[in-house]
Amino acid sequence: MGEPLWRPSQTEVQSANMTAFIARARHDWDISASGYHDLYDWSITRPEEFWASLWDFTGIVAEQRGERVLVQPGAMRDARFFPDAKLSFAENLLRQYDDTLAVIFQCEDRIRRTVTRRELYDLTSRIVQALRDAGIQDGDRVCAVLPNIPETLACMLATNSLGAIWSSCSPEFGVRGVVDRFVQVEPKLLFGIDGYFYKGRWFDTTSAVKEICARLPSLERFIRVPYHSAELPRRVTQGSPGTTEAAFWDWIAPFEPGGIPFYRGSFDQPAFILYTSGTTGVPKCILHGAGRVLIQLCKEHWLHFDVKPGDRFYYFTTTGWNMWYTLVTAMAAGATVLMYDGSPFFPEQDTVFDFADREGMTVLGTSPKYIELIKKADLCPYRTHRLADLRSILSTGSPLVPDSFDYVYRNIKPDIRLSSISGGTEIMTTFANGNPIGPVWRGELQVRSLGMRVEIYDEKGRPVRQQKGELVCTAPFPSMPIGFLNDPGDVRYHDTYFSRFADVWCHGDFAELTAHDGLIIYGRSDATLNPGGIRIGTAEIYRSVEEFDEIADSLVVGQNWDNDLRVVLFVKLRDGTALDDDLRDRIRKRIREFTSPRHVPAKIVQIEEIPYTVNGKKVELAVRNVIHGWPVESTSSIANPDALSLYENIPELRT
Repeated sequence: MGEPLWRPSQTEVQSANMTAFIARARHDWDISASGYHDLYDWSITRPEEFWASLWDFTGIVAEQRGERVLVQPGAMRDARFFPDAKLSFAENLLRQYDDTLAVIFQCEDRIRRTVTRRELYDLTSRIVQALRDAGIQDGDRVCAVLPNIPETLACMLATNSLGAIWSSCSPEFGVRGVVDRFVQVEPKLLFGIDGYFYKGRWFDTTSAVKEICARLPSLERFIRVPYHSAELPRRVTQGSPGTTEAAFWDWIAPFEPGGIPFYRGSFDQPAFILYTSGTTGVPKCILHGAGRVLIQLCKEHWLHFDVKPGDRFYYFTTTGWNMWYTLVTAMAAGATVLMYDGSPFFPEQDTVFDFADREGMTVLGTSPKYIELIKKADLCPYRTHRLADLRSILSTGSPLVPDSFDYVYRNIKPDIRLSSISGGTEIMTTFANGNPIGPVWRGELQVRSLGMRVEIYDEKGRPVRQQKGELVCTAPFPSMPIGFLNDPGDVRYHDTYFSRFADVWCHGDFAELTAHDGLIIYGRSDATLNPGGIRIGTAEIYRSVEEFDEIADSLVVGQNWDNDLRVVLFVKLRDGTALDDDLRDRIRKRIREFTSPRHVPAKIVQIEEIPYTVNGKKVELAVRNVIHGWPVESTSSIANPDALSLYENIPELRT
């Protein structure tokens, strides 16, 4: 079985929030939990006790919690948590009013700003007053095309403070990507940025935002936000007919900072709208509740991430990804949010680690793709940077391959907790997460998340261990979405998550529960390959392929062929490398050795570009459709949609 890559020291275990929580639970509920696995078992077998304890431990601010914690626990979709609670998501993030830093913002090598908690509260207060003056009230919808800047955070908090519903997209989504989403939401007010920086270039978005406004019939008011008003010239756009337009700082100028009368709604108060990936059709709008999201993100920060007051928490994310909410909720735990906007590789490949050293970063959140790219670039921050304060690295978005675990411990920092985590936009939390008091095993997600009854089902719906199957959740959890917008009777919601197994959340991940009680994610179930009737997760192939220095990137799909399905591997090669028979043979040999003969690609094809979603996930299903000549219903979520044309009519796939 070997040795883990990392174990916490006795000091780290003793000082962990998780340890304090276990002690509190033992005292309050007379349980015998002595470690994480006992705690996990208690959290899923006695959920009322667990969630009540978590509420109290994290100090959730509320008008009232109520005595009832969980109603109808046996009904997956009808269960309700904290039905009598009254709270505000924004109030919990703005619970401190002092001169400690709320946000440190960095835009590549151009802009650095700091915002104290007092300044953030005061700015939010002014926006609240301006929104109210514009007629925004609870239940209204406010949308934003904004990058990861402090003003975005303040606008979100202000919207939530009024009980209105917030939804955001990052500006690189493009006009169609934004309109496909926001036209379903029907916003009354839109915040839009005038541009953004990426790789040192300024991208003006004024004409794009103008077009977005024109295509949103419900829009009554547009607020133009400058990226950095002190350095950039004012840009003026015309709003769409019937839309009143204002410049952000002029709009809030009449209002003085003051106390915020937070709207304290129910635990299920609609608060945020996020979106499905949109790679198989128009993105579906997922409606999330304020308390539902808050308690899960507090659980992650306090317990799984071990965030403490004074920490500096970074996650590379855009405002269109659910990890943005994870990033900013670090404030509730007393941490300073490290916001970064732009390319993480500009002006240098090690820009993120420069940022980490300069700002005293304690938690670094990123994606497997980023780790793969710095590994291919042969970066060794362990030698070039101090990283003295960095305790933890988080990775999510896709499976983290075992070789990337090795790279982190060899080239970044040997004494660090590397937590590969997995969840989704649909649940605004994780099914598998980190454990600050337990070991890290190569290639594994450390633990199943507290309060989430996660199992792996075989095709007949039977729970299995050390065997691949469907990742499911078999009991209610707080952050289940309220539902999809424009979905009468919750038909699409049911079909998406509950149609496979009765009254069980089927997440759509192909996974395995390991001997260490951790998880391995093999890829999305809908992208799973099935040659000869054997199910294969695409991540299993990526794990082998990405170890080749010659290969910069890859994508694998299944192609219908001769009444079966064959595996097709597309490889993007590094400059100066050719796909010859020798490289093909070595790829096939390695895949066969580390997986099985069934995994070996029938075709290996060189390609110039791999398509990704704007959130950094490989677009396997759209490529599969293209090679078969099937329509791709929507490309609005694809960052580089032109790349799909490279997969049309490939001669190698005709034989």
